[in-house]
Amino acid sequence: MNGEMIAGSIMLGVGLAMDAFSVSLANGLNESGMNRMRMCVIAGTFAFFQFLMPMIGWFCVHAVAQYFHAFEAYIPWIALILLSYLGGKMILEGLRPSKEQTEVGSGTLFMQGVATSIDALSVGFTIAEYSALQAFGSSVIIAAVTFLICIGGLVLGKKFGMKLAGRASILGGVILISIGLEIFMTH
Repeated sequence: MNGEMIAGSIMLGVGLAMDAFSVSLANGLNESGMNRMRMCVIAGTFAFFQFLMPMIGWFCVHAVAQYFHAFEAYIPWIALILLSYLGGKMILEGLRPSKEQTEVGSGTLFMQGVATSIDALSVGFTIAEYSALQAFGSSVIIAAVTFLICIGGLVLGKKFGMKLAGRASILGGVILISIGLEIFMTH
């Protein structure tokens, strides 16, 4: 990969990671007592999906492009439904009287990872002229940028989650629903 490809991949990573950053912030708000290992698992999940989706998109361009175009119209709907469901669930949990924070489960984390990275499928189109190795390298850079940005979101969320106490889950849910609406309206 040349310098231009690396710089482009970093910029793609920053742009794609914004939704994952916001969800990480919400997760940190919801679970302000999480340890470093848990933070790495959450950020790693988002990074994995931000790596995987451009690779799937690249593969689709090279192998099954005509089938992918039919699916592309549903991407905003899928993100909206998943994030609205997760956000609504967080809001309901925040409205229930409870003093203990709930940990984001693995199923919820999986859905968050898919929902925040589904728009990265289209990145496969932008890197279609790359070789398989270059596309892989670009996806690794995108994943690394996403990981770092999500760690920042988790740290900020934890910090403010302690101050917001019981209302953090409600705020996190509102953030998730807002991200879903933003993805839906901009596509």
